[in-house]
Amino acid sequence: MSFTDAIRKCFSNYVTFSGRAARPEFWWFVLFTFLGNFAFGVLDRIFFAPIANGREISFLGALFSLAVFLPSLAVMVRRLHDYDKSGWWVLIGLIPLIGTLVLIYFAVQRGSEGANRFGPPPPPAS
Repeated sequence: MSFTDAIRKCFSNYVTFSGRAARPEFWWFVLFTFLGNFAFGVLDRIFFAPIANGREISFLGALFSLAVFLPSLAVMVRRLHDYDKSGWWVLIGLIPLIGTLVLIYFAVQRGSEGANRFGPPPPPAS
C-alpha cells in the first residue's frame, strides 16, 4: 500500500470503526498527520506570528487536527481489530506515557492470521 492509497483509504473510511487496518495503512496515516502538523505549524508561525503579539496562535494547525481526528481514531481502532483487540483499548491512551507505549506496542505487532472476530484480514500490501 502506498502513501497516497493509505491516506485515501483512511479518509474514505473516516468514521468506519469496523473491520481491520494493516500496519502500512496505519503507519502511513501516522506519517501524514505528523507531516501535516509540522507543515501547518510552520505556516501558522509565518502567517500569524506578526499579529500574535508574543502569543502562540495555531489556527491552521487546529483546523488540520480537527480534520484528522476522526480518521485517526478510526484507523487506530481498525488497527487494534487487526491485532484482535477491542477498539475500546484505544482509551488506554488516556493514561499518560504508559497508555501511549501500550498503543504503540499493539500498532507495531503483526495482525492475526486469517479471519478473526472483526472480519477477514486486510488485503495484502502491494
